[in-house]
Amino acid sequence: MRTATVAAEGDQIRWVELPGREPSRVYMHGLGATSPAYFAEVAVHPLLAGHRSLLIDLLGHGISDRPTGFDYTLESHADALATALDSSGVTGAELIAHSMGGSVAIVLAARHPHLVSRLILVDANLDPIPHAPGSSGSSGIAAYSEQEFLAGGWKEVRDRVGPHWWSTMRLAGREALHRSASHLIRGTVPTMRELLLDLKIPRAYLLPEADGLLPGTDALTQAGVSVIPIPDCGHNIMLDNPQAFVRAIAGAPADHAQP
Repeated sequence: MRTATVAAEGDQIRWVELPGREPSRVYMHGLGATSPAYFAEVAVHPLLAGHRSLLIDLLGHGISDRPTGFDYTLESHADALATALDSSGVTGAELIAHSMGGSVAIVLAARHPHLVSRLILVDANLDPIPHAPGSSGSSGIAAYSEQEFLAGGWKEVRDRVGPHWWSTMRLAGREALHRSASHLIRGTVPTMRELLLDLKIPRAYLLPEADGLLPGTDALTQAGVSVIPIPDCGHNIMLDNPQAFVRAIAGAPADHAQP
């Protein structure tokens, strides 16, 4: 396990690292998840193995520290991650980022372009999300005030999400979980979608085939983003269909030419 101090208070981001050649690959989990659990199988698959690979946990999640004074905005997540990557000597990495991690990855690429050479988004959030009280996703978490969530709302979320997601969600700090969800549904200014459209690196977006057409696909493809439907999966594409997942990443464009 590797560590990097990312805040003046001494808070640390931690990750599991697999040695290999450059460019490095950085795997980033979603809300309430942890990268080693979600990406270990695909990171060592023969089609992806051989690169230096960092299965990294965002601050507040998994094996990383869970400070209660951190604001957990997408920008703060990205800046903390940038500090960790800089400290480990990573430059020009390929980011493979799921759900909320994809939103953080877009912000990271926009704010710290020297760190990112290729972006693979896995059913990531591109736009602000409406509040949805009672749902099991980020909008359901953010529907509580922080005080309500800490006082017992987290138990209701635990019961709604079920044992699979809770197995990793329970590792997240409760302040981290609520603040991350709240900032995720608000999004960024410009939006994550707008930031993604403006990036000049190879980009791909993987989504479940069953979800149908990704909104804004035409604009994304015109801007050079490869939109790749994956069959036989839900939101957790890397867990549901790892073979199709690794084939899509291995086949996604690695060189970028402006359309």
